[in-house]
Amino acid sequence: MTEQLRLMTVHAHPDDESSKGAATMAKYIAEGVQVLVATCTGGERGSVLNPKMDRPEVLADITNIRRAEMDKAREILGVDQAWLGFVDSGLPEGDPLPPLPDGCFGLQDPEEAAKPLIKLIREFRPHVMTTYDENGGYPHPDHIMCHKVSVVAFEAAGDPERYPELGEPWQPLKLYYNSGWTRARMLALHEGMLAAGLESPYTEWLEKWSDRHDRGDKITTRIECGDYFAIRDDALRAHATQVDPDGFWFHIPLELQQKVWPTEDFELARSLVDSPVPESDLFAGIREKVEAH
Repeated sequence: MTEQLRLMTVHAHPDDESSKGAATMAKYIAEGVQVLVATCTGGERGSVLNPKMDRPEVLADITNIRRAEMDKAREILGVDQAWLGFVDSGLPEGDPLPPLPDGCFGLQDPEEAAKPLIKLIREFRPHVMTTYDENGGYPHPDHIMCHKVSVVAFEAAGDPERYPELGEPWQPLKLYYNSGWTRARMLALHEGMLAAGLESPYTEWLEKWSDRHDRGDKITTRIECGDYFAIRDDALRAHATQVDPDGFWFHIPLELQQKVWPTEDFELARSLVDSPVPESDLFAGIREKVEAH
């Protein structure tokens, strides 16, 4: 019997798991890897971004609805999922920005807020973790806190002297950051749409790109997972309050995406194994050790 490979992905809200690395998770599930999604908050303060769901009865029951959406997405992806129990901070808007709500995830002490994640790591014993970069992928307070908590937990979970009350130590071997929209990816899809005689939804984004922070040069790892883009999209549509099925995310034909950019991309942030980059597998440097165990 060989030990099963295990992947843990840490996300701020329900729906983030379906928009960031979902096809990668589906690919690994199909290959027999055990995958656990850790969701930091319940998404209670998320805006309803699908006009068809923007109704009083939905807003009145948003907490339960978002949990039900997560249940559906989890089933589509085939992953396990755990709630860490924090309260959504909402995305502050205005100038100056208003203060965050009392008790929300974005105001937690990372050393304290890491506890449920450390406990989960010690129970699940992942070989690899993924989370967001220090900017949160985009500057939502919950995404930034998710990064902070994930880094604390990655570094503390294997230390028997830290948080001894949270279970037997377990050290994950690699930590990755999800790569969001790089200019190269957006440009490839944009040019693919134009070449196919279709209108690109990225024209305006590309015109404004000079103001954006691009991390394309930090990508170390590209996972070929185009065959699982349809599962990713089905999981994303399951989050019906957050994603308009007729909206922006679904304007690029699946076949074009699979042809032009068939990977999901990651930044290797921490590694305790020898794994030369560039990589094509999150378990590079680990797979051989585990399978020989």
